[in-house]
Amino acid sequence: MRILHHGAVNGVTGSCHQLDVNESSAISSYLIDCGLFQGAETAGQSSAQQLQIDFDISAVQALIVTHCHIDHVGRIPYLIAAGFNKPIYATTATAALLPLVIEDALKIGVTRDKKLIKAFLTKLKSLIRPIEYNQWVVLNSQMNIASPHCDVCSVKLKFKPAGHILGSAYVEFDLIGAAKHRVVFSGDLGATYAPLLASPRSPYRADTLVIESTYGDKNHQGRKHRSQLLKQIIDKCIADNGVVLIPAFSIGRTQELVYEFEQIISKNQDSAIWQQIDIIVDSPMAAKFTEKYLEFQELWDKEAKKVVSTGRHPLDFKQLYTIDSHQDHLAVINYLSSRSKPAIVIAASGMCSGGRIINYLKRFLTEPTADVVFVGYQAQGTAGRDIQTYGPQGGYVILDDDRINIKAGIYTISGYSAHADQANLVNFVKRMHHKPQHIRIVHGDEPAKQALAQKYQQLLPDCEVVIGKV
Repeated sequence: MRILHHGAVNGVTGSCHQLDVNESSAISSYLIDCGLFQGAETAGQSSAQQLQIDFDISAVQALIVTHCHIDHVGRIPYLIAAGFNKPIYATTATAALLPLVIEDALKIGVTRDKKLIKAFLTKLKSLIRPIEYNQWVVLNSQMNIASPHCDVCSVKLKFKPAGHILGSAYVEFDLIGAAKHRVVFSGDLGATYAPLLASPRSPYRADTLVIESTYGDKNHQGRKHRSQLLKQIIDKCIADNGVVLIPAFSIGRTQELVYEFEQIISKNQDSAIWQQIDIIVDSPMAAKFTEKYLEFQELWDKEAKKVVSTGRHPLDFKQLYTIDSHQDHLAVINYLSSRSKPAIVIAASGMCSGGRIINYLKRFLTEPTADVVFVGYQAQGTAGRDIQTYGPQGGYVILDDDRINIKAGIYTISGYSAHADQANLVNFVKRMHHKPQHIRIVHGDEPAKQALAQKYQQLLPDCEVVIGKV
């Protein structure tokens, strides 16, 4: 067995990992995710270089998708264009989301030709194999009987809930031959006590673990504290009737924020401001994904299900407005420019690397009464990281080749990240009954990977802990 990396090793984007196994003396490979590079990881590369599949896929037997964020699935169209014609395994919820994500990616980055997009989506759907959580699936088509002469005669996989976004999973592979070796790929693990989805539980066993490290050097604020902080910041921001901009990914973060705002509104019935404030989700994609969150309510955690049982609708309430068309998007910006009451706008992309949030930033970053609240990780080289870094210093940011001076207030609430923090990542390993002999750390900036490696080495002195390299 060997593991190769085709992304998410020099940073947090472009996740793509390859598991090579020796099935009956014939090398077979399985890809885990095939994501898009973003931010600083695209520096010095043309669009073609960023998207090309520059590794051999002739032995790849299947693609396994952990979840639908673009940095984990964005290169799938180029993988198929390169000749990939094998099954794509995903959880049932991820299988429902994937065509929506890819359709949007094609429209933005490839073509607006409806016939081409429809043809590609038909092809994509023919390859997708939906799998329920906690169900073992045999990957190789001919399962040989394990013997001393067979290194790996059978490969099985199972998806386990990762708590990151709807449908997200970590993946367990069982490589079965004369002995059994379990390889676990974490995908992106969710933070403990995040809204809507249950926290991930550790696997019983992992012999080899490939794990993300986005927040390997940081710990988040607790759920109660971050909710209070969110309300305090919004209270401050709206005291002058300003616009509050929240960049957020369409899948996961947007739904969590809407859920949290419904909670705040419900708990503040005597507040005229909170009972009247407009909460605007300006993202057609987020609206589609919210529909899927509603469709898969069985995957919600106990708290969210309890809210629904009381007759409340945490993702659909009277002060929530969803903007669809581009014309309406522009109209909202004009409306907010001449507003007489405060408003909260949630729009993609989460790292301000494109999408409708850019138009809001260009219009309102120069206003002292406006505020930007970051609730998720901002990768190096993204506009979001620049605003987060230079905004509090009265600096500027380049958006669409324009220099925008930042006069708006800039805030960061790390506790709303959909990623596990350092304590979560350590506990994910600590709570395994059979702990790994090998840990490979990926999907993080260098300080985060180094800090997490040190924690794992302290926890498991006899474990081989390495930082993944291409």
